[in-house]
Amino acid sequence: MELNEIIQQRIDKLSAFKEAGMRPYGQKFDKTFAVKDLLPSFEDGKNIVIAGRLMAKRKHGKVCFADLRDEGARIQLYVRKDDPLAEKDFELFNKLDIGDIVGIEGETFKTHTGEPTVKVKAFRLLAKSLRPLPEKWHGLKDVQIRYRQRYVDLIASPEVRDIFAMRSKIMSSMRSFLNSRGFLEVETPMMHLVPGGAAGRPFATHHNEYDMDLFLRIAPELYLKRLIVGGFEKIYEINRSFRNEGVSTRHNPEFTMLELYAAYCNYEDMMRITEEIFAHVAQEVLGKLEIEYQGQKINLTPPWPRRSFAQAVKEHFDINPEDETAVMVQKLRAKGRPVEDRLSRSQVVRLVEEILTADAPTQPVFFTDYFSILCPLAKNKPENSLISERFELYMAGMEVANAYSELNDPIEQKQRLQEELKEEAGSTQRCLDEDFVEALEYGMPPTGGLGIGIDRLCMLFLNQPSIRDVILFPLLRPEKGTESVEG
Repeated sequence: MELNEIIQQRIDKLSAFKEAGMRPYGQKFDKTFAVKDLLPSFEDGKNIVIAGRLMAKRKHGKVCFADLRDEGARIQLYVRKDDPLAEKDFELFNKLDIGDIVGIEGETFKTHTGEPTVKVKAFRLLAKSLRPLPEKWHGLKDVQIRYRQRYVDLIASPEVRDIFAMRSKIMSSMRSFLNSRGFLEVETPMMHLVPGGAAGRPFATHHNEYDMDLFLRIAPELYLKRLIVGGFEKIYEINRSFRNEGVSTRHNPEFTMLELYAAYCNYEDMMRITEEIFAHVAQEVLGKLEIEYQGQKINLTPPWPRRSFAQAVKEHFDINPEDETAVMVQKLRAKGRPVEDRLSRSQVVRLVEEILTADAPTQPVFFTDYFSILCPLAKNKPENSLISERFELYMAGMEVANAYSELNDPIEQKQRLQEELKEEAGSTQRCLDEDFVEALEYGMPPTGGLGIGIDRLCMLFLNQPSIRDVILFPLLRPEKGTESVEG
């Protein structure tokens, strides 16, 4: 049967329920139990009221069995003609379709096979499903359709719903960890007059009332540091950020991060708190410190090893942080790496970073000693001004965290931001954030800052191959024929 025919058939059934006095949409329904709470201590002879979605139906003459599922679990329904439903109600129940949402009044019992079951005494149609669910998920194996129709994905595949329930637990665990250690959760603007706080191309928007161009934030960093200037000493934000860049299994233009800042600390302290956060969440949510990601075991037991980025660059390419751009390019070409002449010095170093971290190990490792040119917001090491006090955490080959000893010298900070702007000459989206520099001029204590990618952390902890598997509604290319049309 064609889909349009099935939909029309289900629409036609609506009249039967309306004639029986039911309102197929919009009724309030008071439950006495959720199915997940009913099952652990299931007893015969208990009168209950439950509700959920009909997921299966099996008719055997005067008897009908069905499966009802709510958010947490599934239970079997038993309906028998004249016991206790009247013939009219029994026929109405048989008109229900898979996917319909119903309210049930009944009595609990166990079948001769021990199956927890509810004998239906009365039912009410709460929402009529006009479209059929995919049969045993055969219709939605295409991952693009799964992401695009996440609502169907969640209905038809309980394990997908479990992933997002676990994601919520992970974020709650992070919050409880930080709250218990005296961190204060704050909120900062998502629309910025000046994009900053990280490297990335912003999304542009416009505020009509003020006739003002704005940007969706690429990071909350500069606002969080303003709060440290203002006197808060331990703060964090679980934030949504936006970068107008590529889409892949590890990148979504809209993503979630944890950023935290602690006054009178440095990047060494941020390493310790990173280890503690990961270990705490893994133990509390998963009950273990060894996880599995795509067939590989990852041990999260602290402490984690450290690797020097500067030393690795020296060993692989004989490049030093003081080398000029032309020298770096020459050394890379000598190692068989094609490099364009037009690249800036920072672009060359970022290329080197991509090459080295492409083979990052499975086990957690802190990469330290980054070239200062890559870190305009980080303090330099006292013994070497060309190396910054920064780390990036890699796990399963992915960067999942980034931290600095935050630069709090306003004079040096302004100089570095100006130098960065010179390298990006021609960009109309970048300008110096004078207010941030002015905030530093009031004095910011020595501070450690940390950013953790929540989506990637969830990929690792929940063993999901793509970032889209841990984001409820990832950004997708429009389907053909759905683009907006003017006029």
